Amino acid sequence: MKKIEFKLLVFAILLGISFSTIGQTRQITGVVFDENDNTIPGVSIVEKGTTNGTVTDMDGKFIIGVEGSSKTLVFSFVGYKKQEIVLSDQTNYKVHLVTSNIKLDEVVAIGYGKLTRKDVTSSITTVNAKDLNVGVYTDPSQLLQGKVPGLTITQTSDPNGKSSITLRGASTLRTGEAQEPYYVIDGIPGMSLSLIAPEDIESIDVLRDASATAIYGSKAANGVIIVTTKKGSKNGQTNVSYSSYVAVDNVLKNLDMMTASELSAYAASNNVSLPNNEGASTDWQKEVQRTGFSHNHNISINGGDQKTSYNASINYMNKQGVIRKTDIDRLIARSFLQTTTLDDRLTLSLGFNGSITNNYNVSMGDQGTSVLDAMNYYSPLVPTRNENGSWYQSSGISQNYNPLSILYEDQYNTESKRLQGVTKASLKIIDGLVYNLGLSYQNEQYIHSNYNTSASQIFESQNGQASRTAVENKKKVMETYLNYDKVFKDTHKLGLMAGYSWEQNDNNDGFGLTVYNFYNDALKYYNLGYANNMDISGINSGYTLSTLRMISFYGRVNYSYNGKYLFQATLRRDGSSAFGENNRWATFPSASLSWRLNEEDFIKNMNVFDDLKFRIGYGVSGNSLGFDAFTAIQTYGASGWFTYTDANGNTSQYRTLAATSNANPDLKWERTGMLNVGIDFGFFKNRLTGTLEYYDKQTKDLIYSYAVSTNRYPFGSMLANVGDISNKGIELSVNVIPVQTKNMKWESSLNLSHNKNEVKSLSNQTYSVDYINAGNPNIGGYSTANVQRIMEGEAIGTFYTWEWAGYNENGVSQFYVHDPETGERTGEFTTSPQETDRTKVGSAQPKVTYGWNNTLSYKKWSLNAFIQGVTGNKIMNSTRAQYNYIALVSTGKNVLSEVAANQKYTDVNAQTPSDRYLENGSYLRLSTLSLSYDFGKVGNYLNGLRVYATCNNLFTLTNYKGLDPEVSLGGLTPGIDSRETYYPRTRTFMFGLNINF
Repeated sequence: MKKIEFKLLVFAILLGISFSTIGQTRQITGVVFDENDNTIPGVSIVEKGTTNGTVTDMDGKFIIGVEGSSKTLVFSFVGYKKQEIVLSDQTNYKVHLVTSNIKLDEVVAIGYGKLTRKDVTSSITTVNAKDLNVGVYTDPSQLLQGKVPGLTITQTSDPNGKSSITLRGASTLRTGEAQEPYYVIDGIPGMSLSLIAPEDIESIDVLRDASATAIYGSKAANGVIIVTTKKGSKNGQTNVSYSSYVAVDNVLKNLDMMTASELSAYAASNNVSLPNNEGASTDWQKEVQRTGFSHNHNISINGGDQKTSYNASINYMNKQGVIRKTDIDRLIARSFLQTTTLDDRLTLSLGFNGSITNNYNVSMGDQGTSVLDAMNYYSPLVPTRNENGSWYQSSGISQNYNPLSILYEDQYNTESKRLQGVTKASLKIIDGLVYNLGLSYQNEQYIHSNYNTSASQIFESQNGQASRTAVENKKKVMETYLNYDKVFKDTHKLGLMAGYSWEQNDNNDGFGLTVYNFYNDALKYYNLGYANNMDISGINSGYTLSTLRMISFYGRVNYSYNGKYLFQATLRRDGSSAFGENNRWATFPSASLSWRLNEEDFIKNMNVFDDLKFRIGYGVSGNSLGFDAFTAIQTYGASGWFTYTDANGNTSQYRTLAATSNANPDLKWERTGMLNVGIDFGFFKNRLTGTLEYYDKQTKDLIYSYAVSTNRYPFGSMLANVGDISNKGIELSVNVIPVQTKNMKWESSLNLSHNKNEVKSLSNQTYSVDYINAGNPNIGGYSTANVQRIMEGEAIGTFYTWEWAGYNENGVSQFYVHDPETGERTGEFTTSPQETDRTKVGSAQPKVTYGWNNTLSYKKWSLNAFIQGVTGNKIMNSTRAQYNYIALVSTGKNVLSEVAANQKYTDVNAQTPSDRYLENGSYLRLSTLSLSYDFGKVGNYLNGLRVYATCNNLFTLTNYKGLDPEVSLGGLTPGIDSRETYYPRTRTFMFGLNINF
C-alpha cells in the first residue's frame, strides 16, 4: 500500500507541474544577424497567429514571452526575406536573415492596383520617404527635386511660392495646371497636395511614360505622381512618434547696388543733378530683409493588429520668409482607420483630413509696386521716414515707391481651409477576385483679404482701400473597379482590372468686393460697410461657378509567363463636359512588353547580371487640366454702361454686355502619344543597379487662342486644336553601394536626363499664326519688347532678340541689322533696332539635368550629401539689364555698382534687352548636407531617438552673374530672371529630432 501511495503522490506532483507549465510563459531570447554576421536592429518579431511581438534592439538582441512550446516566431525586416522559426525546448536562438532583392520585390503603385518592381513593364520611379529631400518645404513637389530622371523642378525660397514642375518637357501651349503632372493620393485622383505634410508620406511613385499614365486617360499627358501616405501597423502595438525641427534662413546673395557714396560720385562725375538727394545713406535691401525663423512639429499615433489598424497625425508648421511680412503657418490633421470583417473578406477604411493655411504676402506686382524691385531701385540717398514719422516719399518720380511703405501699408493675406473625406471598401468575392469601391469628397475655401492703408503710396488717393473675396471649390469622386489576380500552374500569372469612375468639380464659386475711403485704418478689411465708396467693378472679381463632370470606363490586363515575358495593356474611355459637344468623348489606349533576360539560361550562365530586363511600351494620354465649364461655349460679360430713360423721363445706368469668347463645338483634348524603351540592369548582387530609357513623346491638337474675324464671330479670338509639339529624350539612373562593411555603408545614386523639345507646327488651313511672341521682361524704355519666340522648328523657351554689337563712336550701344527677308546680318549696325532685327540667340532648355545623392553611414552616424543642377541652358538676366538703365540715375533711382565701371553715361541703350544679357545658366549646387545620429532605443520609454542637422544651398558653382541660376524652367517663358517676382534664394540651417515612444 505504501508503494502505491508513493507512486500516486509522485504522479500527482508531475501532473501538477505539467499543468503549471502549460500556463507558464517562457522567455525566448536571441540575436538576429545578416549574411555577414552583422547584427540587425529593428527586426520585427511576431508570434505567428497572434499579436504578441517585439523588435530587436540596437545590438540585434530580442526578448519575447511565449506560452507553451511548438510555437512559431516570424522574423521580418525591410530588405530581407521573411523567416519563420519553430521553437523547441531551446530558449536562446541565433537567427540569420537573408537579403532579398529590394528593388525587384518592392511594391509599386501603378494606378488602381500595385505590382512588384520585377513585374513592371513601364517607366515608373519610386522615391521612398527616407530618400526624399530634407528641408523647410511648404510645397510637397520640392521633396522630389533631383530625385526622378526627367522631372524638372525649380524651387523657390518664397514661403508662399510654388515650384515649377515639368516632366519630360513642355507639351502644351497653355500655362498653369495644364503644364504639370496629375496627382493621385492614396488612390484618389486629383486631390490636393496641401493636405499632406512631408512626415505623412510613405512613398511617391512617378509614372513617367504613357504606357503607365494612360490608365488615367485625359489628365495624364504630363505624367502622374502617386503619393502613398503612412497607414497603421499590424504588430499589435501602439506606436507614438514625434518629430520636430527649427530652422533659420538667410539671404544667399544680394544684388550689388550702388551705395549712397557711389551713386553721388557717379552722378557728380557725369554732371548729373540728382532730384532727391537728402544726404541719407540707406541700405534698402537690409531694411526689407531679415533672418527667417521656422519651426515644424508632427505627432503621429499608429497601431493595430491583423484585423484593425489605425493612424492619426497632426502637423503644425510656421515659416518666416527673409522678406519682412512674408510668412506662412499651416495646420494639417490626418486620420485613417482600416478594419476587416466577414471572415477577413471585406476590408473597410475611412480617412478624414483637414488643413488650415494662412499666407501673409506683400506686393509683387509690376510698374514699380513690387517690394522685390523697390528694395533695389529706391535711392539710398533718401531716409526711410520723414521727420514727422511718415514714410519718406519722392514726389514727381513715376513708379517709385518706398519699400517699407509697401511692406507695412499694403497687406495681402489669404486663409485657406481644406477638408477631405475618403472611404474605401474591398470585398474578396472569390479567390483572386476583389471588388473595390472608393468615395471621396474634398472642399476648399479661400478668403483673400487685402488692405491698403491711408498711408499707402500705391493707392495714395483712396484714403484706405479694402478688398475681400471668398471662393469655394468642391470635388466629388467615385471609383469602382474589379481586380482579378491568379497564377495558373505556377507559370502563368494573370491580372485583370475593369472599372468605372465618376467625378464632379464645382469650382470658382465666389464673391468679391472692393471698397475705399475710410475714416481711419482701425478696422482694415474686417468691416467693409464702414467705407464711404464702393468700387462696383470689383464686385464678384471674376468668380463664376464652374461645374465640370467626367465619367470614365477603364481596364487593364497584366500577363506574365514564367516570370520572363511580361505584357500589359490598358484602355480608358473618358467623357468630359469641358469640351465641345462634338468631341466630349475620347479613348486612350496603351500597351507594353517586358523581357526579363536574367531569367534566361544563356544570361544566367554568363554569371554577370543579377537583373536584366528589356521594356518597350507605347500609349496615348490626354490633357484636360486647366479647363472650366466655359472653355468651349459662347460667353458674354459686362462691357460698359448705357443710360436708360423710362417713360417718365427718369434715367438709370444699365450694364452693356458683349461677347467674351466664342463657342467651339469641335474643341477636344490635347493628345500625347509616347514610345518608351528601357533597360533595367543589376550587377554584383545588385549592389550596382540602374535604368537606361529612351522616349519619343509627340503631342498633337494643341489648344491655343487664334485671331478670327469679328465679321464671322462675335469675339475676336477662338480656342482651337491646331499645333504639335515633340519631346525626345534619354534618361539614365544608377544606384550603387561602393562600400558595405559591418560598420560602414556608402550608398550613391545618380540620375541624368536629356530632353529635346521642338514645336512642330502652329497652324493649319483654318487657323494660322507665323509665331508667338513671348517673354516680356518689362525693361525700362522697352515695355513691349519680347525676348522669346515660339515658332515652328524650335523649342519653347527659344530666345529671339537683338544682337549686341558693342558701342558706336558716341559711346552708344549698337546692334546688328538683319535683312527682313532672309533674317541674315547685313553687315550694318543700328542704335534703333527694329522688330526685323531680332534673331535666334539661344535656348532656355537645358541640355542635361541631374541629381546625385550620397549617403555615408558609420555605426550610428549618417551623412547625406545631395547635389543637383543643370547644364547647357541660357538665362535672360533681365534684372541686370534693368538696373543697368542709365536714365534711372537722373530720375532719382538706383543702379548696379557695375554701371560705374562698365557703362558709359552716354549709352542710352544700355538696358536694351539683347543677347548682351543672355548668360550661361549652368550650375552645380550642393543642395543638401545632412548629418544625423541614431541613438536607437533609450531606456524603457523611447524605442528610437534620432537627431540631425541639415544645411540647404550650401554652395553653388556657376558663371551666372545674377542672384541665382535656378530660375523657372516651366511654362511658356522659361529661363527669364524677372526682378519683380524673384524672391531671394536662401541658405537654411535646420536642426531636428525624431522620437518613437
